[in-house]
Amino acid sequence: MHTIGIDIGGTQLRCAEFSEKHEIVSVMKIPNEIGISAEANMDKLIAFILERKSKCIGIGIGCPGPLDFPAGKVLNPPNLYGWNNFEIVKYVEDKTGLTTVLNNDANVAGLAEALFGAGKGFQSVFYITISTGIGGSYIYRGELVNGAHSSAGEAYNLIVCEDDRHSANANPGSINEMCGGKGLFRQTWESYNRCVKTRELYNELYLKQRDPKAVAIIERCIDNMAKAIGNIACIVDPDIFILGGSIALRSPGFLEMLTEKAKEYMIDPAYLHIEKARFGDDAGLIGASLLVSEKGTGG
Repeated sequence: MHTIGIDIGGTQLRCAEFSEKHEIVSVMKIPNEIGISAEANMDKLIAFILERKSKCIGIGIGCPGPLDFPAGKVLNPPNLYGWNNFEIVKYVEDKTGLTTVLNNDANVAGLAEALFGAGKGFQSVFYITISTGIGGSYIYRGELVNGAHSSAGEAYNLIVCEDDRHSANANPGSINEMCGGKGLFRQTWESYNRCVKTRELYNELYLKQRDPKAVAIIERCIDNMAKAIGNIACIVDPDIFILGGSIALRSPGFLEMLTEKAKEYMIDPAYLHIEKARFGDDAGLIGASLLVSEKGTGG
C-alpha cells in the first residue's frame, strides 16, 4: 500500500503519494495563502488525497514547530500565520478517514536525510534547514529524538546575539530572527528601505557587487549560524551536521564559508563534519511519509 506525505511550509504546501519503496508517485504544490484559514489551505491538499485514498494506508505531516505531537496540534509557529492551535491531525483524519501522524517539518526532513540521504551510515545526525525560517532535528541510531515536550532539536529559538528585534514566538537574537529568510528580509529593509529578496541580497549585492551593507548582513548571518552549530555541538556532539533549505542549498559558497566559520566555535575543529542535504526540497515530503512507515496505521 502507498503512503501520503505532507510538507507544510511558510510559503508553500506540498503533498505527495509514495510507493512502498518510498518513491514519489504523484505530487501537488500550492502556495500557503496567508489570507485564508489553515483549514481552507488544508482542504486543497485533502482534495488531492481523497483522489488517492483507496491506495493509501496513512498520512504523515511535517509542519513547522512548535507542535504538540501527541495531541496532533500546531501550537504557535513563528513562520505560519493563522495556524495557531490548529488541531491538524484531527482535521485531516476527519476529512480523509486515514490515520495521520504529525511531526516537526525539520524533524521529518532530518529523518529522511539520516536514513537514506547524506546521513546514511552515521549513528548521530543533526539536521538544520535554513530557509524562510530555521529548523532543526536530532536523529540518533535511526530514530527521531522528540524530547519530553516535542521540542528537541528546535534550533530556531537558539539565542546567538543580543539583537532585540523579533517576530512572534521567537526569542530576540535567535538564529530564526538573524539567519532565516524573514529575518534577513527585515534586516535588508532596514538597510535599503526597499524589498530585497534573499537571492538578490546574496547573489547580486553580496557576491557580485560586494555592497558593504550586504556584506555586513551576510557575514553577520554566517557568524550567527556558526555560533549555533558550535553550541549544538557542545551539547549533542553529532557525527555529522546536514544542512538543507533554500538558503543553504542555493547560495553559492554559503556552506563552505559557514563550515570554516563554525570551526572557530568548535571544541575541536577536526570533529566538525558538515554536508549538504541530498534530497533538497523533497526531504520533508519523504520524511513525512516515513512517519507512516514508523507508526504503521497508527499503532
